[in-house]
Amino acid sequence: MRTLSMAVFKQQKVEDFYENGEELGSGQFAIVKRCKEKSTGVEYAAKFIKKRQSRASRRGVRREEIEREVNILQQLQHPNIISLHDVYENRTDVVLILELVSGGELFDFLAQKESLSEEEATEFLKQILDGVHYLHSKKIAHFDLKPENIMLLDKNVPLPRIKIIDFGLAHKIEDGVEFKNIFGTPEFVAPEIVNYEPLGLPADMWSIGVITYILLSGASPFLGESKQETMANISAVSYEFDEEFFSSTSELAKSFIRQLLTKDTRKRLTIEGALNHPWIKNHEHVEDTNLVQWQSGPCQLKTKRLKEYTIHSHCSIPPNNTYVNFERFARVMEDISVIDSGLEEVAQKRESLQEDVEALLSIYNEKETWYKEESSSVGQGLSRLRYEFRKAEARRKDLQEDIKATEASLDVISSRYLERQAQLSRLSEELNTELRWLQELMSSLNGEGENGGRCSTPDLNNQVNKALKEMLSRTCGEESHCSSQTDNTESFF
Repeated sequence: MRTLSMAVFKQQKVEDFYENGEELGSGQFAIVKRCKEKSTGVEYAAKFIKKRQSRASRRGVRREEIEREVNILQQLQHPNIISLHDVYENRTDVVLILELVSGGELFDFLAQKESLSEEEATEFLKQILDGVHYLHSKKIAHFDLKPENIMLLDKNVPLPRIKIIDFGLAHKIEDGVEFKNIFGTPEFVAPEIVNYEPLGLPADMWSIGVITYILLSGASPFLGESKQETMANISAVSYEFDEEFFSSTSELAKSFIRQLLTKDTRKRLTIEGALNHPWIKNHEHVEDTNLVQWQSGPCQLKTKRLKEYTIHSHCSIPPNNTYVNFERFARVMEDISVIDSGLEEVAQKRESLQEDVEALLSIYNEKETWYKEESSSVGQGLSRLRYEFRKAEARRKDLQEDIKATEASLDVISSRYLERQAQLSRLSEELNTELRWLQELMSSLNGEGENGGRCSTPDLNNQVNKALKEMLSRTCGEESHCSSQTDNTESFF
């Protein structure tokens, strides 16, 4: 394997160095073709990965994800792991020149057999475990172990060699760094992926447990009618060893699966524990008498169910069983990417706005200093105006009170004036009446005097004065006024 500089891709045209052949497979964002190196004639597999052209795009794979896959592949060199030979890049694609694995999928190979012994099954599982042990020794988790990614280098040999392929989701697990994600094929993902919990190497061990279950039975332990049902089954660890599928399966094999399909990652079988499990090592001395069944002779497993499973997987993939990298939860991850891009733009605009705010703040501080100086002198003038206003307000209130008092006095005087006027009117009427009466009396008296002169004038005057006094005393309550009227009457006569 050639050693490549980290994340440095050759910018030459891949067609100048390799002849492309037929298509070997394809996915949502990648196409794999057979190719031949012109200088050596050696055949390889060229994986054309479509690059994402912009952050807002939903098509293609981000360059950093491709770089991560390349960087991981550059660290790997193991008989059971596909090797990277070269990397090229053009405007639209990154091309990985990979080891040619032409033997097909392991499950397809085993499904062609009439029967499969547990010993044969463990021989292949041992190779898978060896490859995963190498990965885990380098703190690398594959995160997408499934039948489609377990290939045979060449099926036309007595014991074909297993090759683990497709490291598009692989991650280097760093101590002290929490890693969470929602990815993988729902049928094979671990509960911690479904529940969005911290991820690590144990996720691969769960996938190996699912693969083993399918390999021995041809049935998928958690597959439901929908993606949601599948994930609910995984989260609840809802599976069983149906007698229809596991009647010929040893207790050792079931024990191996149980220890892998454990929800608690701390109790789940590690890669070292799996390699040392009695079913894999085929120990001759087993302490648990319930697990002796397999030692009495190899159990022959019918491959009919496995054949049906592989046909179903290839021909009628159910909605919740997607086998293409990045198709699982793609919309969610794409939306998150768009949101991240939007957040970056917001951050840039925020920095620009921050500069504008600082400039405005500087202008504001200058204006505020000027305003304080101006407001100080204006404040003093306002204080004087307030003082004068308060004085004027006090005077206004005093005047209002005086006006009210004056109005009240005027109302009293007006009332009294009206009363006096009414009294005078009545008195005037009575006087007029009395004067008319007096005039009539005088006229009659004068007429009698002329005729006989019976009554003397002084006596008549005294009677008239007496009558007027009585009249005035009745109509006037004030003594001075009555006296004045009497004097006027006397002077009249």
